[in-house]
Amino acid sequence: MGVHLGGAVFFFALLLIHVDGNPTGNSENVKEVTRTPRFLLPCDINTNRKSAPESTSAHSLMPSDIKVISSLRRLKIRSDTDDHSTNLVSSSLEEILQRASQFTELFVGQKLHYSISNISPVPQGNLVHEAKNLVESLKKSSTMSLTNDWKMILIFVAAEDPCGFCIQEDHTGNTIRELTAALDYLHQELPKTFISLVDLTLLSGLSLSYPDNAEMRKSCECFSKPSDFTKAMYRFSFQSALEKLISSERYDTREDFTVALHPVLRMVDSEKKNIDTYGDVYEVQCSQQDSVFLNTHKNSPYMWLQDMTQVKESRAQPRVQGSNFTCTNLAPSATVPTSVHSLRPADFKVIAALGDSITAGNGAGAFVLDVLDVVTEYRGLSWSIGGDGDLSNTTTLANILRLFNPNIQGYSTKRGSHHLPNARLNRAVPGAKADDMLDQAKLLVNKTKTMHNFRLINYTEDWKLLTIFIGGNDLCGICKNPVYHSPEKFVSRLKEALDYLQQEVPRMFVNLVTILDILPLKELYYNKDTHCPEQLMSALCGCVVDNPEGSVEISTVKLFNKQYQEKTRQLVESGLYDIKEDFTVVIQPLLERLVIPKNDKGVPDRSFMAPDCFHFGEKAHAQGARGLWKNMFELVGKKTDNQALNEDIGIFCPPENDPYVKTAKNSNYAYPNITLHPVQGSKLECADLSPSNPKPTSVHKLRPADITVVAALGDSLTAGNGIGSKPNDVLDVIKEYRGLSWSIGGDSTLDQVTTLPNILREFNPFITGYSIEAGSNNSHSSFLNRAVPGAKAFDMPVQAQALVDQMMQDKRIHFENDWKVITVFVGANDLCASCADSNVFSAATYTNNIRRALDILHQKIPKAFVNLVEVMDILPLREAVLDTRVKCPTVITSMLCPCLLNVQTNTRELELIKSTNNAYQHSLQQLINSGRYNTREDFTVVLQPFFQNPKIPHLSTGAPDITYLAPDCFHLSQKSHSQLARMLWNNMLEPLNQKTDTLNFIDKIQLRCPTPTQPYLRTYINSNYNYPIPEPTPKPVDNWGSDMNCLGFTSSSNSIPKSVHQLRPGDIKVVAALGDSLTAAFGAKSTSLSNLVTEWRGISWSIGGDGTLDMYTTIPNILKKFNPALKGFSTGTGTTNQMFNVAIGGSKAENMPAQAETLVKKMKESKDINFAEDWKLITLFIGGNDLCQYCRNRERYSLTNHVKHIETALDMFYKEIPRVFVNLVQIMEIEGLRTVNSGTFGCSVLKPNACPCFINPPEGSPELGEIKKFNRDLQIHVAALAEKYNDREDFAAVAQPFFTNTVVPVDGDGIPDLDFFAVDCFHFSDRGHAEMAIALWNNMIEPVGKKLSYNNFTHSRTKLNCPSNNQPFLFTMKNSGLPQAEVPPEDDSSQVPMWSVIVASIGGVVLGCAIVGIVMSIKNRKKSNKKKRMSESGSSF
Repeated sequence: MGVHLGGAVFFFALLLIHVDGNPTGNSENVKEVTRTPRFLLPCDINTNRKSAPESTSAHSLMPSDIKVISSLRRLKIRSDTDDHSTNLVSSSLEEILQRASQFTELFVGQKLHYSISNISPVPQGNLVHEAKNLVESLKKSSTMSLTNDWKMILIFVAAEDPCGFCIQEDHTGNTIRELTAALDYLHQELPKTFISLVDLTLLSGLSLSYPDNAEMRKSCECFSKPSDFTKAMYRFSFQSALEKLISSERYDTREDFTVALHPVLRMVDSEKKNIDTYGDVYEVQCSQQDSVFLNTHKNSPYMWLQDMTQVKESRAQPRVQGSNFTCTNLAPSATVPTSVHSLRPADFKVIAALGDSITAGNGAGAFVLDVLDVVTEYRGLSWSIGGDGDLSNTTTLANILRLFNPNIQGYSTKRGSHHLPNARLNRAVPGAKADDMLDQAKLLVNKTKTMHNFRLINYTEDWKLLTIFIGGNDLCGICKNPVYHSPEKFVSRLKEALDYLQQEVPRMFVNLVTILDILPLKELYYNKDTHCPEQLMSALCGCVVDNPEGSVEISTVKLFNKQYQEKTRQLVESGLYDIKEDFTVVIQPLLERLVIPKNDKGVPDRSFMAPDCFHFGEKAHAQGARGLWKNMFELVGKKTDNQALNEDIGIFCPPENDPYVKTAKNSNYAYPNITLHPVQGSKLECADLSPSNPKPTSVHKLRPADITVVAALGDSLTAGNGIGSKPNDVLDVIKEYRGLSWSIGGDSTLDQVTTLPNILREFNPFITGYSIEAGSNNSHSSFLNRAVPGAKAFDMPVQAQALVDQMMQDKRIHFENDWKVITVFVGANDLCASCADSNVFSAATYTNNIRRALDILHQKIPKAFVNLVEVMDILPLREAVLDTRVKCPTVITSMLCPCLLNVQTNTRELELIKSTNNAYQHSLQQLINSGRYNTREDFTVVLQPFFQNPKIPHLSTGAPDITYLAPDCFHLSQKSHSQLARMLWNNMLEPLNQKTDTLNFIDKIQLRCPTPTQPYLRTYINSNYNYPIPEPTPKPVDNWGSDMNCLGFTSSSNSIPKSVHQLRPGDIKVVAALGDSLTAAFGAKSTSLSNLVTEWRGISWSIGGDGTLDMYTTIPNILKKFNPALKGFSTGTGTTNQMFNVAIGGSKAENMPAQAETLVKKMKESKDINFAEDWKLITLFIGGNDLCQYCRNRERYSLTNHVKHIETALDMFYKEIPRVFVNLVQIMEIEGLRTVNSGTFGCSVLKPNACPCFINPPEGSPELGEIKKFNRDLQIHVAALAEKYNDREDFAAVAQPFFTNTVVPVDGDGIPDLDFFAVDCFHFSDRGHAEMAIALWNNMIEPVGKKLSYNNFTHSRTKLNCPSNNQPFLFTMKNSGLPQAEVPPEDDSSQVPMWSVIVASIGGVVLGCAIVGIVMSIKNRKKSNKKKRMSESGSSF
């Protein structure tokens, strides 16, 4: 039940007071709150209960007992000023509070009883007068009995004067006195009365804090810049005053009268209530409880502040936090120093401080249980500026200095706000953040000049000591606005203040105390034995105490906390504040690693804290002063950064021979980043670093300073593997140095680390998204670096979507408004794996995956400039790694990139890598030149080609300089990453068609600057670039023939060879084939199910002879180019002209002996061939049907029987046929056929029935695992048969492995390409037969041991290779130079095929030593196999 109060507009999700239980709604790692009060009303008001005698006690009162409800209000926001603006604030707040009280009165009455009487006086502005009028009205009422009826009186109150409360010693007194008088009168005059106090103070604070009320706040001193501290102190100080009044037992003298402070009302976020217009929704709340009574402080004790507010007047003995002082050398310098580096303590004449509530001294002198007193600013006790008492009883920095110079000026005394005269030069303001420092600095300067005018100080001549300590409230505000509180902005605001002070103030030494580690607050909060006020801590710093460990919020706080410290140090170490002889800033790090001490029971020692467990108590202030004093005399670079609060810290006495406070100069400390790092650092000397004004809406008018967010996708080169590894530390290459990564790292600054973000930060210091330090892509410090080691192009869509999700969810990014630079770089791992599967890693597939990733970015990310970096030419890496003059771990590097490093020089395999590399680059160019990503004004993709032609540097000896490589000689070192960043930046500023496409790592690359005429990141529009006219769409392919012209090759021997090992292609006179429906060409040219059963034997890959090679690519048509008189091939359809094609559809290995016998007989009987003299080529390919039926009869189709049947057929050939070369084609890996589906009847019905054992088992099932193992076993053991037949000079059986690692071809969208399949999605089409023929032919002229175990399904008429005159023979084991090997026994399951070793080694980037490499290769092999089963596009690899 609720009502919308439309007059005030808020977005709140805060309760006035939380209900029992979990106040945050988060059950994980959240402290159980046991001291939170119940709401006034029980929830079961209207339950049917047996009637009971009317209660005589206010503490056993049921809601139904109430007969009369009344209301009194003390809601006037008092103001002592006649200022018109201030009065407008008061009247506006009063209106809001009045509406809230009316709402509450209405609904409490409804919840109590529908027939209840409402008797309330007319508001008069004075609570006592209203109380008297109420009593008079009740006495005169004819509808109720004053003596017998129970009465509920709601008294609405609120803290007065929110605009002035912070400058008053007691802002609650007037209201509490008036309330007390009214309650005293009611207590005296009314029997049977239940009074509920309804505190609306929170509503005042929230109203003033709402962003739309900024104009109203201008005249409101305490809320001019609202902070969590201001709101909490305003609210809880009044709450405490009310609680003291209730707990005084003043109104507990009668059983029939009580005053309750249990909350009645809460305010919820209107957006969460699905209300069309935003506004406040007030709800009367109830408590789930066993009791049916109205809650009072007796029947439901109000424990939240009770133990802190019942402070006895007789406090403990005064606490003494003095220090012993034994220093004897107290004299100032003989003459007033002119250098800040020669200052003695006694030389300081003025002391000052800037900061927040810590420096203001909030709660420093408060009794440990008096939470109300935290609002008091004990400025005289403040660690860095307080001057109460003397050092013997109060330890502060000022009191220490007063012993050196009793006349020092500026220290604060007593209590009160910074407005009061006793604050003097303590300009700290409770709730202040870094963005207040400039204003505080200006007020400080004005104050010191005023003191100069009154001759209290000499502004020009006196040395001044200033201590700045800020950042706690910034850290607590991160969860609400991480962008506003980013480390960059934090330090920028500090810099503004320090720059101002350096410019305006002569003779100043600045202590810049770095922010403490704020996370120990959680321990205070969660430890029940500390008795800390949870709700007050939550109000002050909910970001830290409300969020569970491991949450994004806490991770961000930890990261920012550390960066606040680091970037503050970087600011000072820049040397900006050591350019004048009379000014310096010194980092004092004593609190950086602060740990809250524990007592003997292991409980955090609260005696060091103020009552709120958030601010420092007097003990901590004293220890802080001692630690700061000690820090001031420690050498820069050797200062204590983990000062223990419970340590016995004496007052340091400066020695006679070195009496000066320490600066960088007198510490002989050289700032680490003043000198430009000669290799890794860079200097940007641009005249114009400004952003656009106004902010651009077009990506073509984007200046570097307009960029707010950086992000990156990629592999280990972007993840940063090995960048920071020491030479020879191969194991460390597994470490991802993301903060040093060329395109996304943000460690250090540009003069020390050259990365794209560090360059961009010269233009915009507030850039975000970059990664820091080391860690995985899931670490918080990685931020928008989504790169994953080992990633390939098919991982890019996943990374792209993850980036989109993170950008949309992360509060550090304004997703819709921020301009973003996203760098995408991937491809090296694809190239390194391309030899194992040229289909999966083809240029078409590579580009398709990149396109899918870019499409996601294009569709989902606004305001983005995408750098697509061309894949590098990886060939120079081969030169560096294989050079014997350098010490590279070649075993490991070869595992990382086997396709590049495991092949011989001047081989076809190496040429294939080169051509694939070029194809990757060319295909990316075509993708971008298509204009696909130029459809929006706020988005573009620009190809950056600098990596197209990398040049590996060499030493004077001529050896490659491997200092540019990580220890594994595969990844790049920081030297190279620096060069990559420089080249990427320069590419971004170069116009299209004029971009540098060569990277010489040894060049001295200077960073370019935007020019006045071209200040933008270059795009196709602002480069006046016209994309090339797309290449004409190729004509549809009307046949799958091939072009082959082996000029200069001697195709035939001069005489008929006697040895099979000297057999040229032209020597082959006869072809033959055995097999199943794939050799019979079942359905090869079918167009529908009606002609699927036709056997198109004339185009069969291994034996068809229809037409010529120009029309049909088959082994016979290839051989006819060398010997037109070839015999034995089949033509046409069916068996009429099958010749020596004895394959029969549906055959299995058990049918091979019969087919072999048939073939022998046909050859012997043929009159077309010379059986004895002609050389014969026989191709045997079988096993598909065995696999498909294996699960139905495992014994019949066992591995033993399968191999035995094929061996029987080969034995028959060996015994019966002279002059034979047998192609023993290994069975294909048919798992990929599972994914081929067109949705047609043929695919959906015929295929599962044709191959049930492979098609039907569920993915991941044991049955599928078994059949896949059987598939691999067949490949291994059948191939091994070839090694048996070596005794005859005119006979050879050669295993042709092209099918071993071949997977289903895919189209441009990654979907299985149905052009290769017949209408049943199982058999091959004419195109598929052509590809099989090409692969088999190329295998035949490749040496054994170097044969390709896959097929490249990309269409080209020139894929057929030619034999060379140097190697003119069909390759056998003998002429390949390989030794003979034993046939593996059937039960030797440890045998591993060569192809599996290749697959294992290319699964991903393997890092570290050989053991790490092997382990990761096994993992990635599994991953690679999984990728084959399931890709994002649904294809099977």
